[in-house]
Amino acid sequence: MAADVGMALTFPAAPVVQRGPSYWRGWPKLAKWGGYAVLTLTYFPLIWLALMSISERPLSGIPFPLSLENYAALFEDRRWAEPFGVSLLLALAVGLICMIVATAVGRAIPQLRRPGGVVLLAVLPLFVPGMTMGAALFIFLRSFLGLKLGFWAIFLGHIVWALPFSLLTVLVLATKFDHRLLEAAEDLGASKWERFWDIEFPILRPGIVGAGLFGFLLSFNEVLRSVFLRGTDTTMPIWNWLMAASQQSQVPIIFALSSLVLTVTLPLLAGFFWVLFVKLDRS
Repeated sequence: MAADVGMALTFPAAPVVQRGPSYWRGWPKLAKWGGYAVLTLTYFPLIWLALMSISERPLSGIPFPLSLENYAALFEDRRWAEPFGVSLLLALAVGLICMIVATAVGRAIPQLRRPGGVVLLAVLPLFVPGMTMGAALFIFLRSFLGLKLGFWAIFLGHIVWALPFSLLTVLVLATKFDHRLLEAAEDLGASKWERFWDIEFPILRPGIVGAGLFGFLLSFNEVLRSVFLRGTDTTMPIWNWLMAASQQSQVPIIFALSSLVLTVTLPLLAGFFWVLFVKLDRS
């Protein structure tokens, strides 16, 4: 008996190991190659479009031999210039309005007692199909308000489409903002404008810039809602769509124009997200 007790004291019982759920070792590799596949599907068509824009036979799908004839034809055919200018002005106006409204609303929502319902109503247009929203806005603006369709109707439709994205961009930073900083500044005698400009704006600046950028880009590339609201006016995406549907000879010009737009919008987005997610993390 004493020997058994001694053995028990000398050699304690091994702890019971509880095994967790089985984990397949191939998941990390599958996720890695799945990510590569998604990136390929995203960026390869864009690169191929740019190659087709400098191809001598773009409709054949073969990039060689290379030629700048499509760009020469693009700048000779000036029909796209007016829709491009209209889209640019509309996008700038939509971006500015989205930036201002999203900043004002995004700063106020975190201070509400129950912000969930307000956020739900604000982002709900994101889940409404574009054709449905376009038809609804057509009926509302034309029949209910009696407004003439055209650039103003397109402008309002783009605001409805872009504002939820802009608001979410501001809310990402506004929900993390420490409002005790504003209370401390108020105790020190700072005015409302000084509290916003010196404290809030530097912290919310990436979200504010992102709100304007999202408004600009979403408006600049919008087609579905614009088709219902344009009346007889034309924006650049609608012009591209009409030319691609009516004349195959215009497709090479559209390739060139789309590639030029891509060289502007893609670096803007890449620069914004680099500032938002990389530079801010390092600081």
